[in-house]
Amino acid sequence: MSLLADLFAGRHLDPGYAEAAARRAASGATGPARRRPRGAGVLLVLTLTGALAAVAGLEVRRGEPVAAERHSELVDQIHARTAETDALQRRLVRLRSDTERRRAAALARSAEGRRVRRDVGAAGAAAAAVPASGEGLVVTLDDAPRGAPAGHAAPGRRADGGRVYDQDLQVLVNGLWAAGARAVGVNGERLGPTTAIRAAGEAILVDYRPLGGPYEVTALGDPGRLREAFAGSPADRRLAALRDRFGIRYDTRRSDAVRLPAAVATRPRYAVPREGGGR
Repeated sequence: MSLLADLFAGRHLDPGYAEAAARRAASGATGPARRRPRGAGVLLVLTLTGALAAVAGLEVRRGEPVAAERHSELVDQIHARTAETDALQRRLVRLRSDTERRRAAALARSAEGRRVRRDVGAAGAAAAAVPASGEGLVVTLDDAPRGAPAGHAAPGRRADGGRVYDQDLQVLVNGLWAAGARAVGVNGERLGPTTAIRAAGEAILVDYRPLGGPYEVTALGDPGRLREAFAGSPADRRLAALRDRFGIRYDTRRSDAVRLPAAVATRPRYAVPREGGGR
């Protein structure tokens, strides 16, 4: 009955609707004034963001000369340490040669000493502990010239197949040993029983020394026999395929005067029994 009374009285809206309509009217009247702070806040945020970006750009520009200076200092330190290492290596070679001459003179005084000298010489040659010289075969590997067709990457290789990788040198060295080489060196670095050939970033390390191309792998021995035994071997076929497919340089030549220094000496480590005999 109250609803009919309200209708007949002209009150067509429920009090709740009327209150809601009144609130909307009031908010509409003050809406623009309330939206102004929101727009001002957005403008403030954008201003702060631009200021932070400008400050960051200035800091980056200020840091570039410092970074370049530090990079240059590191490069200079690397060159200095490399020069020191090379000088120490040359001194080590001289000291070894002097020690060998003195030992040979002392052992030559008796028959027993001469026998010991022969045994020591044979063991030193097997361990690459003494210099070696004579005839040999020189195999050269190098990256393909720039602009050469890249071809398709072989299994286990990256897309840049025109580069020489550490595994290529490993295959070549193992093939020369299998062909009967008495001693092997890469760019003058003598390979010993514990020498490793591996990659470190873009560089190839031989006995932890970075080397660059072209890579000349020298094998001491009769050049004719080495070439005959190496030709057609798995290593020769692999490298020839890389040459034909990716354009890397791969060629061999004989040399009548090859000299390789002694390999870097390593300190042998032996297993010792554990105290108490436990496992």
